[in-house]
Amino acid sequence: MSKVAGKKRPLTTDEKAAEAAKRQIKSAQEVLQHVRKLTKLIEREPRIAKSLAALDLPQACREVVDKDASAVLDEIEAAIYMVASSILRGEGFSYDIPSRAKGNQLYVPELDRIVLKDSMSQRPFASTSTCRKAVFTTRVLGLVHELCMKQIHVTKRDLFYTDVKLFEDQGNSDAILDDVACFLGCTRSSLHVVASEKGVVVGRLTYREDGDLIDCQRMGVGGKAIPPNVDKVTDIQSDALFILLVEKDAAFMRLAEDRFYNTYPCIILTAKGQPDVASRLFLRKLRDTLRIPVLALVDSDPYGLKILSVYMKGSMNMSYDSSNLTTPDIKWLGVRPSDLDRFNIPQQCRLPMTDEDIRTGKRLLEEDFIQANAEWVKELEIMIASKVKAEIQALSSFGFQYLSQVYLPLKLQEGDWI
Repeated sequence: MSKVAGKKRPLTTDEKAAEAAKRQIKSAQEVLQHVRKLTKLIEREPRIAKSLAALDLPQACREVVDKDASAVLDEIEAAIYMVASSILRGEGFSYDIPSRAKGNQLYVPELDRIVLKDSMSQRPFASTSTCRKAVFTTRVLGLVHELCMKQIHVTKRDLFYTDVKLFEDQGNSDAILDDVACFLGCTRSSLHVVASEKGVVVGRLTYREDGDLIDCQRMGVGGKAIPPNVDKVTDIQSDALFILLVEKDAAFMRLAEDRFYNTYPCIILTAKGQPDVASRLFLRKLRDTLRIPVLALVDSDPYGLKILSVYMKGSMNMSYDSSNLTTPDIKWLGVRPSDLDRFNIPQQCRLPMTDEDIRTGKRLLEEDFIQANAEWVKELEIMIASKVKAEIQALSSFGFQYLSQVYLPLKLQEGDWI
């Protein structure tokens, strides 16, 4: 606390509220009581989750499965055989590709995630509107065939650079890669193409990565990069009571440097914004293996909620693989719109929502998975009505360690999540 002319500066109203909140925090054991209760509920859940095949849906839906290199090779060779046969008959060739358009997505409440309806689209080489995509598809099939033959993995960037003049933009090769996975009925990781490392993890976790022992308590402030090939992660061990999923790298570094996981045994994970496939797969693997709660810390804005929804319900782009990529039972811990007044976030730290922010928030309110949770609806309505948003870093206005020493302990102590 600063001193002026030998006297302590008087506390502002906001600072007094922060000090009062700090005094409310009990011992670590008492703080974690609600987390332990949540863990017991998870332990009582059946280990085999509901599957799409078990539901009597009014329309057919499509899901993919993990396939080994041999099975992927068989699928590719069968597809190319059909292409060759069609050309020899003088009919040209066309691919029947599952449609991943927005209108072909379906939210299934029983699974609490987005799935892909089984609708196909034609991709003929003889059509001016689809000939380039037909060529892209053929090229990617050939590249994936080579990878599976050689039993090696490459990044999406490597795949793009094998034929830059053809693809022109990595967005083209990335989109076709998802099409090919859906077309072959396998997960994208089965194609031996991975995303570059993006997510990081730190805390009470050990595992083996391709045989090497990794201790995530000894990875410094930066944490351990989540491996792009999650299949090589084995022997997961942890005494953590929960997983803390953090939207941003800055909050992750604050919690890692404060060794938050030592006081409150947890695993802290971030994908540094929009989640990549490896981070989503890794989170799902941790949740299924350890059977502990996942609590999310995101910005109080529509985009923080969109990022959280991708982890929970899946993305439109990869709805065909939502059974592997989603963790539906994540709890929204903060920062929630109702927290801004409750924790007396200063007005200068509350940012006005743009017109686009408000439109995004209203679109989210119309989503089926939002409407299924009354508390999510209430929080979004508060955000839209107030027309203000706030980042996690707004908590730093009370001190750089307020997040780890006051805000999170108090939220955990009260079981204040939805």
